[in-house]
Amino acid sequence: MPQDKIVIISPAHPLRGGIAASSERLAQALQETGAEVVMFSFSLQYPAFLFPGKTQFTDDPAPAGLDIRTLINSVNPFNWLRVAWLLAKEKPDLVVVRFWLPFMGPSLGTVLRLGRLFSRKRFKTTGLVDNIVPHEKRFGDKMFAAYFVGACDDFVVMSKSVGEEIRGFAAKAVRYAPHPIYDTYGETIPQAAARMQLNLPEQGPIVLFFGFIRKYKGLDLLLEALAHAPGVRALVAGECYEDWSFYQELIDRHGLSERVTVYSDFIPSDQVAVYFSAADLVVQPYRTATQSGISQIAYHFDKPMVVTRVGGLPEIVTEGVSGYVVSPEPQAIAAAIRDFFENSRAEKMTEGVQKEKKRFGWEGLVAALLNRG
Repeated sequence: MPQDKIVIISPAHPLRGGIAASSERLAQALQETGAEVVMFSFSLQYPAFLFPGKTQFTDDPAPAGLDIRTLINSVNPFNWLRVAWLLAKEKPDLVVVRFWLPFMGPSLGTVLRLGRLFSRKRFKTTGLVDNIVPHEKRFGDKMFAAYFVGACDDFVVMSKSVGEEIRGFAAKAVRYAPHPIYDTYGETIPQAAARMQLNLPEQGPIVLFFGFIRKYKGLDLLLEALAHAPGVRALVAGECYEDWSFYQELIDRHGLSERVTVYSDFIPSDQVAVYFSAADLVVQPYRTATQSGISQIAYHFDKPMVVTRVGGLPEIVTEGVSGYVVSPEPQAIAAAIRDFFENSRAEKMTEGVQKEKKRFGWEGLVAALLNRG
């Protein structure tokens, strides 16, 4: 039987980003089991000086049918006391806590500990961990992560490498379920129409780099690869969280200005389909990774991928079937791109994507969280 009452602690609307979007979709999937679901989100997620983007909030409408409560201030201990009391008042059977950054360890760890102290009903706490060790390390990361780990009963991870890292903190149960497909971004539109909307040529090969831009995501590796893949155009869509001049210098050095189209703002949900529909191939040239929601958007839109052999990415993309798994080096990325276009792999790999995507239903993550099977 499903849990009677579940509280999900996670960013959610009006906060933007992949974690918020996937947690909202998870809440819907849990509701489909018959559970009552409440979401505790953040009134303050990051102090402004720690957030490199333009805004933490979205203008998209709130998802229908979800009980989202904006409560947690990540830096105010007095707020943590209040949220813990509200959590205990909900009398949950299960608390699912999304964890992606050690900075959140003190607030989340304290809410969970005090919530149990205040509660007359014992509830189970499962950490749904995207990252336990961040891509960009900071002082205090291990201490904050350990504090969070100590407050959880068990964990669900969407990358096996994250599970291994958690075991380095505590001998607690870790269950694995791959990141489900993002199926909330609408349907594919005709490629010609998508390219027209984005002022792209109707004909010719286009690869897509999608999502916010940081060093570990390797956009520079893709730009270097384009120098070895003549005739291929790159569509870069996402907000840059660092100095763009580094990337512009690469574009200028390799004479790529006519072959790189950049949309450097956060892409709203209702426009995601346009970018994926315009592209032939999605490239994720990451230097480090755990899992990636971009892969699961690509699966939704039936787009083959090039991913690098880091973290959990090879668990998601099957070499030669749904795409390519290569070393995080420009030459290897370029070779995969050239093979895809020069040998007309699109039809066969699209069929592979359509078969592979069946592995990534939401029921798998729900079963892992509810510890079924």
